[in-house]
Amino acid sequence: MKPVIAIVDDEPDILQLVSLTLAKAGFDTLMFEDAAGLFSSLEKSLPTLIILDLMLPDADGFDVCKKLRNEEHYKNIPIIMLTAKGDEMDRILGLEFGADDYVVKPFSTRELIARVKAVLRRSSPVPSQTSGCVALGNDLRIDLRKYEVFVEEKQIFLTSTEFKILDLLSKRPGWVYSRNQILDYLWGNDKIVLDRTIDVHIKNLRDKLGSAGRYVKSIRGLGYKLDA
Repeated sequence: MKPVIAIVDDEPDILQLVSLTLAKAGFDTLMFEDAAGLFSSLEKSLPTLIILDLMLPDADGFDVCKKLRNEEHYKNIPIIMLTAKGDEMDRILGLEFGADDYVVKPFSTRELIARVKAVLRRSSPVPSQTSGCVALGNDLRIDLRKYEVFVEEKQIFLTSTEFKILDLLSKRPGWVYSRNQILDYLWGNDKIVLDRTIDVHIKNLRDKLGSAGRYVKSIRGLGYKLDA
């Protein structure tokens, strides 16, 4: 089955352009001009990915993203924000609310397709080179085969990007990975050249890990490592 991309934008021309572009690239699409239409559709079936405008007539896109991430049934759907708000702080805020990527209008259709494919690759399970489980201290356990993380035996739900960062750091506990190495691991040739992107994901990862967030350590001027 083809991946289904839900496009949410109140500009009909943008909706049509994005839909036609994705269709040519081999995707099926659903189009919505407001948040209400999206949520009504989500009650029936889940798309593979959502492309979300920030300025909708019935909701703020940041709030929509936050709601999706807080809903158990929707939280694992990848989200790309598509907006005219191109300031760095808007990009950072979008990532903090749980977006997987951020594309600024006006945009290149080729770039948009590349971003969609990159996010879908990151969202697909990739077998880890490290088998089994990784445990740190008495409270953090990472099951690399089932893509599950537990803190004090309570399962913690991470986005695909957050889990892949944790997966990378766990391959060599104590080994320092630079921001560029993490960016290359996540995005490869499609990476966003924005170091602060990694800082935001690390912050979100630590927040979700709670007390076990202390194992994700910053090495000033170098990068990050996972170490007890």
